[in-house]
Amino acid sequence: MKVHCLFEQSGTFKNEFKKLGYEAYDYDIQDEFGETDYQIDLFAEIVGGVENKPSLFDSISQDDLILAFFPCIRFENQIMLWFRGQAYQQQRWTLEQKIDYDMNLLDELNTMYKYVNYLFLICYRRGLKLVMENPYSEEHFLRRYWCYLPKIIDKDRRENGDYYKKPTQYWFLNCDPANNILFEPVEYHGLDCKDAIRLMGKEVWEKTGAKTKKIARSMIHPEYANRFIRQYLIKEGDYATNDNL
Repeated sequence: MKVHCLFEQSGTFKNEFKKLGYEAYDYDIQDEFGETDYQIDLFAEIVGGVENKPSLFDSISQDDLILAFFPCIRFENQIMLWFRGQAYQQQRWTLEQKIDYDMNLLDELNTMYKYVNYLFLICYRRGLKLVMENPYSEEHFLRRYWCYLPKIIDKDRRENGDYYKKPTQYWFLNCDPANNILFEPVEYHGLDCKDAIRLMGKEVWEKTGAKTKKIARSMIHPEYANRFIRQYLIKEGDYATNDNL
């Protein structure tokens, strides 16, 4: 099994798969960490794949696994504040500015919604195994306005070794979570400030290894990645084989 990590440039999951003996690659349009193996426009690849044109999906087999950290900026619950004109940055906006912004925002959301559906259509039609991650909340767009439900909802990622609580949901297509039981203790890496993402000071976010606060928001601790892989993505004890999933 090869693992294709889409929209991941940090190498966190990729490198944990490698530690377990798997061949894994990162795909992203950016390479801020020096970990991106294929620096490509994934949205263009998705459009090509759904239109049956040459794309990266042609080189992915049914024995492989696609792990997609799909961009969430237009799906998160904060987007509803912007639609309602209630975001802090909009306090001095005129009604005309808010209406104009709403129309453009809806176009952007619709585009991202198409891309995420295209990705699932490609994998569904080709029988490719796909696991996709996105934030979880009651207001999350995909939770309210999508026909496909997540199979795992992690409401506090710190319990499995991550930096932040950041509730997260995971969709599985053409495969199911392994649901292995891990018995080893979890080292606590949680960053417990009032708002670990928005208010963290430099001494806090530097613990993630990120160079800026913006990047620190999306960092995942390697222990969390390793535990998630072993708990949900491979058969128990089945490292470096092609018999998983």
